[in-house]
Amino acid sequence: MAQFTIHDEQTAPEGSKALIAAQRKAWGFLPKLQATLAESPVALEAYGTLFNLVGQSTLTPVEQQVAYQAINVFHECEYCTAGHTYLSRNAGVPEDAIQAIRSGAPIADARLQALRVFAETVARERGFAGDAAVDAFIAAGFTRANVLEVVTVIATKTISNYTNHLTHTPLEDFMGDPALRWVAPRNRARAA
Repeated sequence: MAQFTIHDEQTAPEGSKALIAAQRKAWGFLPKLQATLAESPVALEAYGTLFNLVGQSTLTPVEQQVAYQAINVFHECEYCTAGHTYLSRNAGVPEDAIQAIRSGAPIADARLQALRVFAETVARERGFAGDAAVDAFIAAGFTRANVLEVVTVIATKTISNYTNHLTHTPLEDFMGDPALRWVAPRNRARAA
């Protein structure tokens, strides 16, 4: 199995050093995902740019986290599901919505559930969600801009989720907290 380096400012390729410093400043520490992505300055910059752009979208911070988490769980990314559980709580996502996404249950808030269903449908159908899915999403109170912003969320999470799967990014220490830790369905038998 190929081993990937968890880089820092000393070990990262030259093109990633400033990007790593910016990530450390933004987060207050250097997340292992970004430290792993640093192997490729292009991948690190792509992820950081998309993540920042989602933060500028017309989706509210709560909606951003619901969309992120829907994709994290859909892609079965343990690292990102734990991390976004923390970020969701900080953004004010209701705890019942957080737990619903993590467990696969419907979200009680109809608007947030429509967002989650749309994000999962677009990801599952690889963009071929169909007009009915778009119409239902808009009927739930979202906009055409939000349709495209959900695609941006999916692109962002595809980079991080797939990177974590391919490189086996270790969890951050804080992600070991049982309130944050999440085990993907494919790993539950092993974890039991």
